[in-house]
Amino acid sequence: MLKPYRQVPIQECGEPLVAIPLELFAIETPHPYIKCGADYDGKSPYYLRQGVLDRLIQAQDYLQQIHPGWRIQIFDAYRPVQVQQYMVDYTFHQTVRDRQLDLANLSAAQQQEIWDDVYQVWAIPTFDLATPPPHSTGAAIDITLVDEDGEPVNMGSPIDEMSDRSLPEYFANALDPIEIQYHQNRQLLDRIMTDSGTIRHPSEWWHFSCGDQLWAWLKHQVDPLHPLEAFYGRVI
Repeated sequence: MLKPYRQVPIQECGEPLVAIPLELFAIETPHPYIKCGADYDGKSPYYLRQGVLDRLIQAQDYLQQIHPGWRIQIFDAYRPVQVQQYMVDYTFHQTVRDRQLDLANLSAAQQQEIWDDVYQVWAIPTFDLATPPPHSTGAAIDITLVDEDGEPVNMGSPIDEMSDRSLPEYFANALDPIEIQYHQNRQLLDRIMTDSGTIRHPSEWWHFSCGDQLWAWLKHQVDPLHPLEAFYGRVI
């Protein structure tokens, strides 16, 4: 079923895809998807549209004001469609293994159930220019935080986890002090990114974007007068 934001028209602005100055941020080495075997064809995944990068740097500045020494950790940024396809397939097969199932003996209904779960987290890897996966536009980024010692700030669940814990407000009503801290950490991440002009994915605490179809759709939900139009399409 086509998600509603994917029907948003795109008027590509032509803004360039630029390299992220990695010295400003924290990263995982090797890159998480390269570690899984994804092939970026020799190119770096650490690229964004210029306007999105500007907002990310602004968010980093906000973070430094609140927590000196803390940094945004970039999990993933620009993602070619072929990498999207690889990771969707990888996640499907990994889920089969994790659930101790035999792929050869799965019924059609069982396979569909797993695919439905996969597509709760992963966008469909299509080359259709009208419905690009968000990361293929250079407008979306997956991030978390590290503290002044370079240690990951605990958000209560890992990036890309296929469970309700990925929902941004999952710990909003928590009573346990540790879970309350998870929620506060997520709120901090959302605050610095929202203040910089990006919008968080409604189902993923780590995913933020600006200028793509999901961003335009979410902006329009809040303000019906906001143009229902994206200005970043798939980078070709």
